[in-house]
Amino acid sequence: MMMNQKAIQLLQQWDPFNIGEDKYDTETADVVAALQGIDDPSNLAKVIQSVYEHSFEQWIPFEQCVSISYKLIAIKFEAKCIL
Repeated sequence: MMMNQKAIQLLQQWDPFNIGEDKYDTETADVVAALQGIDDPSNLAKVIQSVYEHSFEQWIPFEQCVSISYKLIAIKFEAKCIL
C-alpha cells in the first residue's frame, strides 16, 4: 500500500499541464493500476502518455513520460525490497 501512496504523490506533484496537483485523480489511479503489472519504463511511459493525452487532449513529450515512469518504477522496486 505504501508504494501506491508514494506513486500517487509523485504523479500529483508532476502536474504536466500546470493545472493544479488535485486535477489528476482519474489519471493517477489509471497509471498506478498500470504500474502494478509493468516493470519496463518505456511501456509505462506509453501508458502514462496515452492516459494523460486521452483525458486532456494535450500532447506530452515522451521524454517527460519516460522520466516520470523511471521514478515510479524506482518506487515500485524500493517497495518490493522493503517487503
